Amino acid sequence: MNALISTALFGIVLMFVGLFVKNKQHIKYYAIAGAIIAFIANWYDGQLAGGSSVMLYGMVEVSSFSVLFNAVAIGCTLLYFMLCGSAFEKVGNDVADYFALIFFILAGIMLSASFSNLLMLFLSIEIISIPQYILAGADKKNLKSNEASLKYFLMGSFTTGILLMGIALLYGASGTFNIREMGLGTGDLSPLALSGILLTGFALAFKVSAAPFHFWTPDVYDGSPTVFTAFMATIVKAAGFIAFIRLFHVSFSEGAIAGHWQLIIALITAATLLIGNFTAVFQQSVKRMLAYSSIAQAGFMLFAILAFNETAAQGIILYAIAYSVATIGIFAILLKLKDYTFEGYNGLARSQPLLALTNTIFLLSLAGIPLTAGFFAKYFLLSAVVQQGHMLWLVILGVLCAAVSAYYYFRVIMAMYFKPGEAETSVQVTGGFKGMLVIAAAIVIILGIFPGLVLQFL
Repeated sequence: MNALISTALFGIVLMFVGLFVKNKQHIKYYAIAGAIIAFIANWYDGQLAGGSSVMLYGMVEVSSFSVLFNAVAIGCTLLYFMLCGSAFEKVGNDVADYFALIFFILAGIMLSASFSNLLMLFLSIEIISIPQYILAGADKKNLKSNEASLKYFLMGSFTTGILLMGIALLYGASGTFNIREMGLGTGDLSPLALSGILLTGFALAFKVSAAPFHFWTPDVYDGSPTVFTAFMATIVKAAGFIAFIRLFHVSFSEGAIAGHWQLIIALITAATLLIGNFTAVFQQSVKRMLAYSSIAQAGFMLFAILAFNETAAQGIILYAIAYSVATIGIFAILLKLKDYTFEGYNGLARSQPLLALTNTIFLLSLAGIPLTAGFFAKYFLLSAVVQQGHMLWLVILGVLCAAVSAYYYFRVIMAMYFKPGEAETSVQVTGGFKGMLVIAAAIVIILGIFPGLVLQFL
């Protein structure tokens, strides 16, 4: 796992870089270099695997799927550094430490995509979560940031206990931590195993902010520094789903065992879609609207857990790219504005036409409008459930909720193009920033027309 080792080592390197680099703006370039090195290391992992799965002492499994998702995660992190890295300095003086924590989170993400042991699952979740508690409270002088950190820490710690209990019960029922050797699909399902499945499912549902385990999300995302919310709501959330899918598809999809938990996950999916979309409609802050939007998007990603087919794997990869790139772009533009309410976008098309155009493309992708990556991402996941042959009612609900989401996304577009006003930016918008936005928007459009450019690697 060269990608895992390189991200962890570069996190340590960045901790020391902060001691010797005086200009804090230059630290971003060290982080960008680290992300590029990690991307190359991940590509090397793929070459070593040669398209087949490679087990490392029964703990980690390198496959084409894990390598592709790691490439997506590292690539989106690289885009995040280029678009939002300059804003780290506004949060506090410990810029190098912030970048180091993100690299440690990235190491956990690498592990979450390739664990083959329940202990590795637990380690990956904790490596991802603990640095987030720190980043959420990085703005020490802001009471909302302190509240977000404390709330996230308390809820996250409680959920960790539930996850550990679920893992213990699964071990008691199967006698192994290896997710491929549990054998729970053969014979009668014991109450011990069913309890373990439900507890691990509930814990992972919390990590991906699925209803009714979502109550922490709006307050944490709204209270955390905006630049870190952009990372927490995108790449980290996608990694949580990859871990969720890997565990349930590998261990709990054989035999009649799936029937015992699929209905519960379906109800969680329905609640997540309804609560996320309808609550987002009533928000006045764009940042808080995006927090509820992330809950709604989690509802769509839950479709990949319900379907055990190749289309679901393709859909979650495409969704991870479409959702992460679009949301990072939206947050990058939000960071430039003085006012985070809908009124703060009034007249943005007149003062900053390029920002308004790219923001429109990102919002259309989140809404699932054709010719954007978000459309094919939603299509693949809905199609995967249809191919599974049941739960058509959930597919219909998903389509209806996608129509509802268009309302609150179009509120921002209406404000930018049709509302009188003069949107004010808090910092200067550079040519390099505009160039990166154009690249991000191009990715969204190109994948909306040619999704096979990514999916061919599966």
